[in-house]
Amino acid sequence: MNGAEALVRTFVNAGLEVCFTNPGTSELHFVAALSRVAGMRPILGLFEGVVSGAADGYARMADKPAVTLLHLGPGLANGLANFHNARKARTPIVNLIGEHAISHRPYDAPLTADVEAFARPVSGWVRTADDPKTLARDGAEAVAAAFGPPGRVASLIVPADVAWTEAGDPADPLPIPSAERASPDAVTDTALALRSGESAAILMSGRALRRAPLEVAGRIAASTGARLFCDTFNARWERGAGVPSVDPLPYFAEGASVALAGVRHLILVGTQAPVAFFAYPGKPSSLTPETCRIQTLASPAEDCEAALEALADALGANQAAARAERDVASAPAGRLSPASIAISVSALLPEGAIVSEEAITASAALTPGTRGAAPHDWLGLTGGAIGQGIPVATGAAVACPDRKVVCLQADGSAMYTIQGLWTQSREGLDVTTVILANRSYAILQIELQRVGALETGPDVQQMLRIDDPVLDLFRISQGLGVPATRVTTAEEFHQQFARSMAEPGPSLIEAVY
Repeated sequence: MNGAEALVRTFVNAGLEVCFTNPGTSELHFVAALSRVAGMRPILGLFEGVVSGAADGYARMADKPAVTLLHLGPGLANGLANFHNARKARTPIVNLIGEHAISHRPYDAPLTADVEAFARPVSGWVRTADDPKTLARDGAEAVAAAFGPPGRVASLIVPADVAWTEAGDPADPLPIPSAERASPDAVTDTALALRSGESAAILMSGRALRRAPLEVAGRIAASTGARLFCDTFNARWERGAGVPSVDPLPYFAEGASVALAGVRHLILVGTQAPVAFFAYPGKPSSLTPETCRIQTLASPAEDCEAALEALADALGANQAAARAERDVASAPAGRLSPASIAISVSALLPEGAIVSEEAITASAALTPGTRGAAPHDWLGLTGGAIGQGIPVATGAAVACPDRKVVCLQADGSAMYTIQGLWTQSREGLDVTTVILANRSYAILQIELQRVGALETGPDVQQMLRIDDPVLDLFRISQGLGVPATRVTTAEEFHQQFARSMAEPGPSLIEAVY
């Protein structure tokens, strides 16, 4: 068998099952191998940003990597924004990138690029294969590297002649390292801080936001009076009625600083100390009070659940956790708004649903407004690079075909990767996309004032509006094969969202407000 087939068989041996791809000439031997090797499902994306985002969403829900197959340096470059989000989410991805044949590189063909230079900023592991006999072993090492811990993008660059040349046998899977335990000293120091009687908060992200560790964190909070926070945007957050309550830090620095005001001990579990998204004139970048002591119970690479269990044992934390209550609000009526949409989503979201949220300015209403929905997973915009929502929803639906997926998507950022709807249609994925159509870059209109750019004329305002011409996402969706409706009132949205929750398959609701 050639190198491409040996590599695909290595991935299948390691338990990898899905390849999201947008291939080119240099990757066609991998395309052929995917057709010959059982056990690896190829899924085509019409843009590399869909491919990288879908791999991110898949791994967040499957807890194992997908493979991506991309065409040379420019193909990788098209997917970089969502690989950036995956890096911030600590998502395991095996990123397979084609390269010109070794013999062809000196000719500086039009698509020649420094692929490793493109890959390094978004990858935790990068290698260019140079020998078909060792390509399968390179692949096994890439899989192990992707698992981490924590998860990371592992980029394997394969020249075309390494792929097409006769190779050895597939490689056996390598052991996957387990997350290390937090140090006993970290547990002891954290217990002392929580027993001090001073104001304390626990800030969590990563695997600490799964149901089991949240239960433990809830007991600790109930027993010590510590407040529970999570990062503003998280890779995967299990939430909803009956789940211990956690407050996300507000997006704007002023709100986050108010939330943390007076905290003397900030305990980090699976995350880093909070900072502002951007610098602003005359305002600090750190969000933690100067009098606050920051200490890490467990890093993102450590076993957060075991660390919380050890802390609960040290504290004798046995009080019941405070839990979110089921939302029983009546169906909304009248004017459509993010708040009314949140009421409908909270009431109608089925248990076990997965929400991919990229609502941007509407997030301020949607996140708190759905805390009482039936238990669900919430996938956030971890790296801040917009264009994630539709692809992440696509990958999540591939990972969990028995669960309803809802994408809460701002209209402007939907246009970055709208091609993901075509993949949803082609694969018959059970995804409902809700387009929150305010027809503007509203977040930039807010930030314009916050950064102090006060003297603006009509030309500046025109750059922040997307209503001339109006984006007709209703018709775009239909053109990509996804049935769509457009709503303008709260009653219409509630009716259409209820219908979509009851029917399988992809659909889109353009909610114009």
